[in-house]
Amino acid sequence: MGLENLRSAVKRALAAGAAALLATAAGAAAGTEVAGREVALEEAGLPVVVRLPEGYDPGRPWPLVVFLHGAGECGSDGRQAQVGLGPAVAARPDRWPCLVLMPQKPSREHQWEAYEDQVLAAIAEARARWNIDGDRIALTGLSQGGHGTWVIGARNTGLFSCLVPVCGYGSVEEVAPRVARLPVWAFHGLRDDVVDPRETLAIMQEVRRLRGSTGGDPDDARLTLYPVAGHNSWDAAYAEPDLAAWLLSRVRADAGP
Repeated sequence: MGLENLRSAVKRALAAGAAALLATAAGAAAGTEVAGREVALEEAGLPVVVRLPEGYDPGRPWPLVVFLHGAGECGSDGRQAQVGLGPAVAARPDRWPCLVLMPQKPSREHQWEAYEDQVLAAIAEARARWNIDGDRIALTGLSQGGHGTWVIGARNTGLFSCLVPVCGYGSVEEVAPRVARLPVWAFHGLRDDVVDPRETLAIMQEVRRLRGSTGGDPDDARLTLYPVAGHNSWDAAYAEPDLAAWLLSRVRADAGP
């Protein structure tokens, strides 16, 4: 989809939901989950769960973290909030003073990039409803969602402040040159028998090479490997003590001074 068509699609999605947003925005309670939020986009939509931070104050802008789940959480039942980032935020909300947007894709047969327009429309809707800092929108995900983080992040580098793919996969040629200017912290278990960790290693090796050739900050090209972890490296990744602070402190590259 071209840029103008995408902008038109997002505008249509916002227009369709504007009345509902205005009617319910004032009633959103801090620390609650808003389940069943659906973004209609050209006769297709994704269920969305949004978690607001404790002490949410609409008078100031807040970071937004977009989480893309794995194949096991596909459907339309809200379970995308029960695996990965959702439980980590619920366990330590003090670490995550941000809004968390968790869309759910219906089918494991289609990768996240097949729902890219809906994900972007969900972000646009969240920005219309809540006071979100447009310079601090992070994208993360696990397994299929890790792949979606690589691909959707690579296609929208001007939108996201950083990427955090967990046990993801993707094409080095497609991803690395595009995300090399973005802060990235990637995670993978070395005993993963579902997604080969060599895919993450290859992407990050090229990202680091490209960043090094331009004098980029090495702290913004992080890779954490868990020697004994299998496919589930997400519990350890999202529980990393420094992850939330690192992620929430990244600012969009095109942001002004």
